[in-house]
This record gives sequence, structure tokens and C-alpha cells, in this order.
Amino acid sequence: MEPWNSTFGTDFILVGILDDSGSPELLCATFTALYALALISNALLLLIITMDARLHVPMYFLLGQLSLMDLLFTSVVTPKAVIDFLLKDNTISFEGCAFQMFLALTLGGAEDLFLAFMAYDRYVAICHPLNYMIFMRPSICWLMVATSWTLASLMALGYTTYTMQYSYCKSRKIRHLLCEIPPLLKLACADTSKYELMVYVMGVTFLIPPLAAILASYTLILLTVLHMPSNEGRKKALFTCSSHLTVVGMFYGAATFMYVLPSSFHSPRQDNIISVFYTIVTPALNPLIYSLRNKEVTGALIRVLERYLLPAHPTL
Repeated sequence: MEPWNSTFGTDFILVGILDDSGSPELLCATFTALYALALISNALLLLIITMDARLHVPMYFLLGQLSLMDLLFTSVVTPKAVIDFLLKDNTISFEGCAFQMFLALTLGGAEDLFLAFMAYDRYVAICHPLNYMIFMRPSICWLMVATSWTLASLMALGYTTYTMQYSYCKSRKIRHLLCEIPPLLKLACADTSKYELMVYVMGVTFLIPPLAAILASYTLILLTVLHMPSNEGRKKALFTCSSHLTVVGMFYGAATFMYVLPSSFHSPRQDNIISVFYTIVTPALNPLIYSLRNKEVTGALIRVLERYLLPAHPTL
């Protein structure tokens, strides 16, 4: 096939899971409900953390940043997928594809690093409680945020620039929910095997060290928790850590499948399902996992509602 000039030619066509589903209307309604849940729950958690002074501590500052990342991540993908299905128009321009890829890689990479920083926060809080406000002072927290966004943005810029410089063949269909590197490279006319190897190596480099740091942090936390004299303290520590580990498992499981497993293990349908999981399902579930059984968050929600939303009782 002759290459078509992807810069000046026609648009790409995203053929996502909604197009391959046996019940696309039901799946579209599910995506819409999950997106609404992600918007409401993450925005509400951000609002509560911002407005309640009792949550102005490092743990909840980091949780608020994670909610912001999830909110942005799902907004990069879900609205376009739903609107495209409703309008029966799955096209995306070359520039739009590059921009979506850059945003998705930036937000995914930032969350990858940020989950490791959150594990460090829990390690300091449980293993070194007396020094917690020293090791997690505001300047350190903001450094964590800046590091996550900066490194992820640079990584995403490099990947996006290199991926989009390829010439792509006349088949314009990207069999995926969004513009991502693995499905897009299948359309390239040139041999991409060396670049795919580089993507694999960089994926391992970017994912494994934070995951190793998380596992090391929680190993040390578990050893500390087992020696705690108070049952109540043990339960609280284990609950907080189990919530974080659930989120870590969902994120790293999906990311490992997409960027660490060799391409021979991938199929378009599997990739579509995995992409739905980390771009739509996980952002909707994360705030619920962190807050449903968290008495501090539920208490803060009640205080915010009483203060700003519920009408004051008239004095008799």
C-alpha cells in the first residue's frame, strides 16, 4: 500500500469497543453513567478537601491531586467516545490524535509516579509518625506534584513527537478507544520494530521503579503495623493502605498489559477492554474506594453540606 500523507490527508477513524460491541447502546449508556460518576465523585472529593480545614494535611492534599488527574484523564477520552457514537462520526484529525495521545500519556505517566509518592506518604505516616510533618512539609508535597507532571509531560512529548512522525498507510482505522502508541503503530508503513522495543524498554523503566517503590513501602508498613500494640491503630493503618493498594493494582495491572507485555500478547478487543478499564472505570471507582469507608471524608462531607448547602435553622 502507498503511504498517505497523514499530515495533510484525511483523518484517522477510531474504531473502539462501542463499534465492536453486541449491545452498543447499553455500553454507551454505561460509559455515560460512569463518566458522570467520575465527574461528580472526583469533583466532590476535590471540593471537600479544599473547603474543610481538617483535611488540609499531606495525605488528603495528595488524594486531591490524584482526583484531579483522574478527572482530567477520563475527560480526555470518554466524552469524545460517547459523542462520536451518538453522532455516528468516529473521525479524529491528525492533530487531534497527537493531542489526545500527549494528554493521555501525560496524565497516565503522572499518575504512575504520583501513586509511588502516595505510598511514600503512607510509609512516613505509619513508620515515622513523629517526623511526618517534617518529611511531608508543604514544599515536599508540591515538589512531588511538580515532579510527576514535569517528568510525565516530557515523556509524553517525546513519545508523541516520535510516533506521529511516521507515515501511515491508506488504512486509517485505529482499532482502539483512543489514540495510543501500540494500535497506531500497526498502521505505520515503515518498520517500527526497533521503536516498539524502545517503547517496551521505556515502559518497563517508567512503570517498574515506582511499582517497586510502592511494594517496598508497603512491605515496611506491614512490618510496622504487625508490631503495633493498638488494635484500633492496626485496623486504621491497614484500611488506609488497602484502599491505596486496590487503586495501585487496578492502575498498574492495566498499564502493564498495554505497555510492558509484548505485542504478540495483544489483540484489538483485549486492548479496547483494558483501555476502558483505566480510562473510564478506574477514575470512577478511585474516589469511592478512598472515601466510602473513610470516616474523615464522610465527616467532612457532612460538615460542608451543613455549612454551605443546607438552609440554616431559624432561631426560635
